[in-house]
Amino acid sequence: MTQGFREDQDPEITDSAIMPPKARLFKILGPGLITGASDDDPSGIATYSQAGAQFGYSLGWTLIYSLPLMIAIQMISARIGRTTGRGLAGILRLYYPNWLLQGAVSLLLIANTINLGADLGAMGDALDLLLPGPVWLYVICFGSLCIAMQVAFSYSRYVSILKWLTISLFSYVATLAVVHVDWRAMAAQSLVPHFIWDEHFLPTVVAVFGTTISPYLFFWQSSEEAEDVQHYPVREKLLSAPEQSKSALDRIGIDTFVGMSFSNTIALAIMTTAGATFYVSGNHDIQSSAQAAKALEPLAGHFAAFIFTLGILGTGLLAVPVLAGSAAYAVGEALKWPVGFGRQVQEAKAFYATVVLATLVGMMINFSGINPIKALFWSAVLNGVVAVPIMVVMMMMAARKDILGRFAINGWLKFLGWLATGLMIVCVTAMFAGFFLPS
Repeated sequence: MTQGFREDQDPEITDSAIMPPKARLFKILGPGLITGASDDDPSGIATYSQAGAQFGYSLGWTLIYSLPLMIAIQMISARIGRTTGRGLAGILRLYYPNWLLQGAVSLLLIANTINLGADLGAMGDALDLLLPGPVWLYVICFGSLCIAMQVAFSYSRYVSILKWLTISLFSYVATLAVVHVDWRAMAAQSLVPHFIWDEHFLPTVVAVFGTTISPYLFFWQSSEEAEDVQHYPVREKLLSAPEQSKSALDRIGIDTFVGMSFSNTIALAIMTTAGATFYVSGNHDIQSSAQAAKALEPLAGHFAAFIFTLGILGTGLLAVPVLAGSAAYAVGEALKWPVGFGRQVQEAKAFYATVVLATLVGMMINFSGINPIKALFWSAVLNGVVAVPIMVVMMMMAARKDILGRFAINGWLKFLGWLATGLMIVCVTAMFAGFFLPS
């Protein structure tokens, strides 16, 4: 608390003379930072580890060149929420056919639930490495903790907890610091794209892009921007208060840039660590984040494995609520329910019930006999496939003046958004084509 600054003060309008720069930056960072950090969930960690183990440094370019595309697509989703005061599903319900709304929400719900279950399983496996015990009990405990975080805490406290959990991602920078990396080879291979036409390469590329540019991130950031309009009394949707546009869009730009840059930097650290250890040692089949942590110990020491494992737990606690929350926002907006973590449970019973149900189903996946190791990797592939139709619809939505008015996207933002969409279409198409072509 500094010089009269209040905890609930709107970071969009806070005078920099009132608040120190570091405190102001932390207040500005919100939906974008949380979205970016949740992208490096245990499923993502498994995907980046497998990519590094199987192809060394050769896929580093996917994270470098996807960064501006990721920033653009997330800025577009945030702009939709801040401009209209509604999330993506709410806009779909108002302006698009019901079949398209139901299809998009169903795809998101399926992908999120599988991803959520895979993440909980990975967290249970990771804790088992630190504290050997019944993994099924750990899965139940983590799922229950994530439910409690969303139901029991106020909106401002809940967002603050998610922000602090992003610190857990620094564990992967610490891990990278203790392994031996051939930085010259890493730089050369990461800056020049490499392509291999085989049955393993293309699914891995789709998985990397799918876990980097995931559909749940679009729904989450747009819904959180809409929620913030309700949480901060001074804010109004930009369609009603265009005079707020400069500060709002500047904040979204900073928040999204920092969040996505943070996300891809950590992802590159994970992939580089796997390339410098597993790939070099000939261990090319790491498909679980917990398996990656365990395999690190003989290669990089106990400290590296310990820190890597702690990161899995922290990112899981961050990502599972985001996955369940984004699903609940989408379902609630599609069915015209009262939605948002800023509401009391009794005011949005169906919304909170969806959060609980999605988490419970994710927990049950771990008792269904589905291989959790495979689930981690293929949930990322599924996210890549599901992202394609949702990105196409979102780009068309963001360019419509009858929806966003003067804030409809154009110029570089529109170009990069369509470029990201086109890249996902090409990767997914090439992957499916590879399944039917002779090897």
